[in-house]
Amino acid sequence: MDMAALVSWKDSIVERLNKGVEGLLKSAGADLIKGWANFIGPKSCTVETSEGSVDIEAENIIIATGSSHIDLPFMPCDEEFILSSTGALDLDSLPKSAAIVGGGYIGLELGCALAKLGTEVTVIEGLDNILAIMDRELCRPLEIWLKKHGVVVHTNALARGAVIKGKGASRKVELAFEKDGEEHTVKVDRVLVTVGRKPNTKGWGLENTGVRMDAAGRFIRIDRQCRTSVPGIYAIGDVAGEPMLAHKASAEGEMVAEIIAGHKREFDKVAIPAIVFTEPEIISVGLTPDEAEERGEQIIVGKFPLAASGRALSIEAEKTGGFIRVTARESDHVILGVQAVGTHVAELHGEFILALEMGALLEDVAGTVHAHPTMSEAFHESVLKTLGHAIHIS
Repeated sequence: MDMAALVSWKDSIVERLNKGVEGLLKSAGADLIKGWANFIGPKSCTVETSEGSVDIEAENIIIATGSSHIDLPFMPCDEEFILSSTGALDLDSLPKSAAIVGGGYIGLELGCALAKLGTEVTVIEGLDNILAIMDRELCRPLEIWLKKHGVVVHTNALARGAVIKGKGASRKVELAFEKDGEEHTVKVDRVLVTVGRKPNTKGWGLENTGVRMDAAGRFIRIDRQCRTSVPGIYAIGDVAGEPMLAHKASAEGEMVAEIIAGHKREFDKVAIPAIVFTEPEIISVGLTPDEAEERGEQIIVGKFPLAASGRALSIEAEKTGGFIRVTARESDHVILGVQAVGTHVAELHGEFILALEMGALLEDVAGTVHAHPTMSEAFHESVLKTLGHAIHIS
């Protein structure tokens, strides 16, 4: 594997997308200033650019400073042997072995990618299970894939530190971790630290805006229109709270632009798709069965295995036990949530999210013709299963 070529290919795509956004800004008549901004007041900031300082005042301000990886104080990332998620995407060579500290979605996405390329992967997770944001039924197919591809997973394990040993090309990282009260070590070429991300709230004068933080002091506090405590100042994306997802940030930004332009809009967090790009992919929109019941809903649930889908069989999506699951309110059949796990299921999220946004009934989807052979048929079949009308499974 030519990692340099792979990274170069990745960088070319990122550059192309960034230039596309820059072009859109220019065509829309926006002034683009590249530099580091620092607020000196609620509605004013100074931007340090390569050509000097620029002072800006505005009636409306949108804060979108994003997030950055969380460092472990006892094992800081040097981006050579101990890598953040950013450094992991800039490898100049494929490591023969790697340990991933943190079994969340970022760590497992990177772990699956490395395992597919041939790296021996070890995952260190402090909780009882990997991918704690998803329910266990959704995680089982992923666990099967990890085991099949030799990925070693240690749960209830806490990293304690890392030491670089050896000289020259033979240098390795010795990672120490604690599990079941005992100390363990593993020697690898690289350690990836993926224990989460933190909002970027320091270093640009947030304290000079008067904006209030949430109760935990972590995120900027906003309402359903992304308004902060200071009139005319909005906050979107990772700096404004969970879920920390790019598509949520984009949707919030578009909404705020419409609000500033005088339109009435507000944000509904229920309709945000969460997708984990592991092998297999995992997607969740709306409520899971457990979440719906916790809200006092009387529900009906239907699940369709991808092993019964012709298209899934043709791309071997059934091999890890993938499925699509639908949760609906029993009384009126309103769809409350959809979850799926399997190869390419992320591409189905548009139909899932549309069903939630439009308040679709099970009968609405059941009465819609889905082309054969496609993966979307499995959604149709899962809805039929929920109604008790399944044809292709018993």
